[in-house]
Amino acid sequence: MSTMTAPAATSVRAGDRDRERTANLLGQALAQGYLAMDEYESRLQATFAAHTTAELRRLVTDLPLAHLRRNDPQRQAARRRAAQLGVRIHLGAYLAMVVIVLTVWLPILGAGIGLASHAIPVRVAVPGLCHARPAIDRRGQFGGIR
Repeated sequence: MSTMTAPAATSVRAGDRDRERTANLLGQALAQGYLAMDEYESRLQATFAAHTTAELRRLVTDLPLAHLRRNDPQRQAARRRAAQLGVRIHLGAYLAMVVIVLTVWLPILGAGIGLASHAIPVRVAVPGLCHARPAIDRRGQFGGIR
């Protein structure tokens, strides 16, 4: 009985997607000043000539990959779009709540009666109402309005 062993990690064949990912990393390194143009061109040729993932890894081992990914202009643009979308969603929810609150409270306040009664004092609105004084006799008891 023959047993098949898994190939070593260094002999894993590289696919087109792996080569494109490595080429993108090299392009970002060039754009951010980590590689000179001639070094970029030689590494790019080696990228598309590579047969294994180990060969691809060797081409980018001396580059700060985390820094390259963090400063990627496409990634920064995607973050900016996501932040703008978040602001739009929150603003829409806020405006929807304002409309709901106004829809509920304006009819309750009378859409003008409530506002006017809070804004205009009763003395100004009804001049004769507040001029009548209550009649209080000498003992301090209320005797009616005169």
